[in-house]
Amino acid sequence: MYDVIVIGGGHAGSEACLAAARMGHKTLLVTGNVNMIASMPCNPSVGGPAKGIVVREIDALGGEMGKNADKTAIQMRLLNISKGPAVRALRAQSDKVLYPKEMKQTIFNQDNLDVVEAYVDSLYLIDNAVKGIVLENGDIYKGHTVIVTTGTYMQAKILVGDQVTDSGPDKQKASKGLSKQLREVGFETTRLKTGTPPRIITKTIDFSKTERHDGDAVVRHFSFDKETYYDVDNQWPCYLTYTSSVTHDVINLNLTKSSMYSGVVEGVGPRYCPSIEDKLVRFQDKERHQIFLEPESQFIDETYVQGFSTSMPHDVQEQMIHSIPGLENAEIARYAYAIEYDAIDPRVLYPTLESKEYPNLYFAGQVNGTSGYEEAACQGLMAGINASLKLEQKSPLVLKRNEAYIGVLIDDLVTKGVKDPYRLLTSRAEYRLLLRHDNADIRLREYGYQVGLINEARYQSYQDKIRGIKSLKQVLQSIQLYPNPDTNQLIRQLGTVDIKDKTSLYDFLRRPEIHLEQLTNWVDLESFNEDVIEQVEIDIKYEGYITKAYKQAEKMLKMEDYSIPNTIDYDNIHNLALEAREKLKKIKPLTIGQASRISGVNPADISILLIHIKTLNNRL
Repeated sequence: MYDVIVIGGGHAGSEACLAAARMGHKTLLVTGNVNMIASMPCNPSVGGPAKGIVVREIDALGGEMGKNADKTAIQMRLLNISKGPAVRALRAQSDKVLYPKEMKQTIFNQDNLDVVEAYVDSLYLIDNAVKGIVLENGDIYKGHTVIVTTGTYMQAKILVGDQVTDSGPDKQKASKGLSKQLREVGFETTRLKTGTPPRIITKTIDFSKTERHDGDAVVRHFSFDKETYYDVDNQWPCYLTYTSSVTHDVINLNLTKSSMYSGVVEGVGPRYCPSIEDKLVRFQDKERHQIFLEPESQFIDETYVQGFSTSMPHDVQEQMIHSIPGLENAEIARYAYAIEYDAIDPRVLYPTLESKEYPNLYFAGQVNGTSGYEEAACQGLMAGINASLKLEQKSPLVLKRNEAYIGVLIDDLVTKGVKDPYRLLTSRAEYRLLLRHDNADIRLREYGYQVGLINEARYQSYQDKIRGIKSLKQVLQSIQLYPNPDTNQLIRQLGTVDIKDKTSLYDFLRRPEIHLEQLTNWVDLESFNEDVIEQVEIDIKYEGYITKAYKQAEKMLKMEDYSIPNTIDYDNIHNLALEAREKLKKIKPLTIGQASRISGVNPADISILLIHIKTLNNRL
């Protein structure tokens, strides 16, 4: 008997099983191939716009992805560094061999965690209650809670041209029985599609025809604890090239041979990461498209052709690759393919990721219709936390939209559902100025400590940072600059205009052209670390905007705090629009705020719903 059983050892499953085990619960991870734990079947990278902030949030809560990314990076860059803090995010090129190896080692070394290499055939149900799992060989493992993190494996099919093969990613066995059972017990499933580009042998590339992109010269970290380090002086470069007119001619001539356009594809592909043939169809005015050549590992001589996902036959892929500058003589190590798989409708889940109809059954990752390692990992972490909290009979952890990108993602899933593989974008977050790369620990570390995933030493380090921020702000407010000749001469040397009135360093730092590190004539910064200095500068420079965002969030929170009774009967609410009635009955929102974000529920419906709830409350 286990407390928590996790099905699937991908990025969601890895975080789910580690979280549950670290919270003191006897946990079982069941995965088809232990060597595929946390594998990277697509892009060997972690982070990027919005996604990089999610990894920081995972780390702030006590998850593993950030630490593992720091440990196995072969290149690290802070994106959008010249832009505002709301869009800055880390991106690491990970070592495809080391990343899963290190995560596997972490899992096998974790107390309270057993690993079984097997395929799950079905859930073990008794009287419609989840009691464990049944393996393909008939073995039964009983558990109080079950977390499904099957990724792209349920009824998976590999598509290349008009060829269809039953298989999961990287020629792994597909999961056959689980999605059939889920449909039989009432879950709606949908077919989704994603894909991967060719891998080419690195030594056959002519890099002289490409543009080199190096990592940052300073050490970056996803993890706030900064316990692991990559070799900043020996980072691996990426290279930029482009499609050519010949590439486009080859694709257009063979378009009907693509799985997507030959009628083979059943699933819906990712809107924000289309195949190269789909790009050409959708963006016919573009003369060329960017192609990034990214190293996969220091141990294998293969390069990932980012931006060149395709399901063309192998012979057409050869022509396409050889039409790209720098790849004229490139040899393909592994061909591209598309993959279709079953996913559930995530609107049947609570914001805790627990099933509404089957208590103690949780879903996380691509099985919920998302794309990306980071989106999967954060869901796995939250499912592991909430399954554990339920076992402990404690209140669940549900992050709000103004608290974390994780909160935005899960709320979007359980409220709006998905039509195509969901990808997290900065534009999805209405309070993105609050959800920054730099302050993820300030937003979430307290939660990680409360649930038991952040130990005392890590928590005290965080408290030291908070004290440092407060102290530095007090110092800056206390030091005054006076408009005398000596002071203004120093100010002009900083590249800014004279002051005319007495000004605190705090207010002086508001000037866009001034940075805190320049103020050493007046303040000693040696006793403050770089994280504190960065945080203070952002807080001061964007104070007005941040305050405005907090006020907007407070209005939203009033709606989030207005609960909808779980006994409400929407059929008894007069004047409610038919579409709104059906959506509300299906999704069963927990709050007025969540109800207002359901597609098809308009402001008039919300007003009617509010009046009905107030009437009910007055009767009690």
